[in-house]
Amino acid sequence: MNSKGKSKETDSNQANDSKRNLWSGILFGLGLVAFIDETVFHQLLNWHHFYDQSTTKIGLISDGIFHAFSWIATVGGLFMVADLRRRAAWWPKRWIGGALLGIGLFNLYDGLIQHKVMKLHQIRYGVDLLPYDLVWNISAAIIALIGIAIILNTNKSIKS
Repeated sequence: MNSKGKSKETDSNQANDSKRNLWSGILFGLGLVAFIDETVFHQLLNWHHFYDQSTTKIGLISDGIFHAFSWIATVGGLFMVADLRRRAAWWPKRWIGGALLGIGLFNLYDGLIQHKVMKLHQIRYGVDLLPYDLVWNISAAIIALIGIAIILNTNKSIKS
């Protein structure tokens, strides 16, 4: 047993599967935040659809495809966790870092690429977008940076 109460085998399995832990967390984070985005901003607040450059019907179809993506990513990430746990290789701290990175990267991609470059939709319509854009993108960057910090911290454990 090490100082944290884990066996050397668990430490070894975690180190061997460090990338899988990371990618499982990223995939889960992407799926989770996409689900939250679709539920809160698309359905509950009705601020926008995934694709707003056509009819409402097309917007709803695009939301359905987006919703399917979010669940595929979430469930895929959780299947990877189940496999990691079965092999005594799940590394919660690294996984959480990956999840936070996935959440932050998804929101940055959404806020910068989908909103500004591709103009698929905006956060909201009929309001001054600057405060929304700043809050959305700055909070996404902070979440991604926290995830990166956690991942870098776990990288030290792999090397030692």
